[in-house]
Amino acid sequence: MTTSKNASQVLLVQTNCPDGETAARIAAALVDERLVACASVQAPCASIYRWEGKVEMATETPLLLKIAADRYPEVQARLLEMHPYDVPEIVAWPVSQGLPDYLDWVVTETRPE
Repeated sequence: MTTSKNASQVLLVQTNCPDGETAARIAAALVDERLVACASVQAPCASIYRWEGKVEMATETPLLLKIAADRYPEVQARLLEMHPYDVPEIVAWPVSQGLPDYLDWVVTETRPE
């Protein structure tokens, strides 16, 4: 199996947004700013969680971001600026395997021009 030298340099980052419009706005800004190579606005889902001592249920729109690992601090900071939640979900998973050309593309597209 061929593995890209960039496999360990790519992260998948997820955040949930209150609606598709917010997710699309954040996605477009992050791609435009070259902080993420690709942002996938997912289908709305039901989230059940505990917040301030109460169990809550909300419809949210997941946003999945493909980024170079070295851009994570900037992505997190920008998400915190743009996200409407007080404490947004921002979680990242390292990519250990993937199509080498795709992983290379993610790293290339997140370089400043």
